[in-house]
Amino acid sequence: MTAIESPCILVCSIDMTTGYCFGCGRTRDEISAWLDMTPETRRAVMAELPARLATVERKPRRETRRTRMARERGEVT
Repeated sequence: MTAIESPCILVCSIDMTTGYCFGCGRTRDEISAWLDMTPETRRAVMAELPARLATVERKPRRETRRTRMARERGEVT
């Protein structure tokens, strides 16, 4: 069985203004349909996530896995 790539960082809360999850940037519909999406559709959604996350009203209080990994790679100081 192949693992399905997911942007989930276990910060699961929806921004009421944008409708995006504070942690991953997906909508409720995208989260619920994730396992049924084709790999191409999942990649297309994932390509939109950085721009979406920039629009959420508040940021998660803890360092996210995505941020930690970028910091460890030296991309964020």
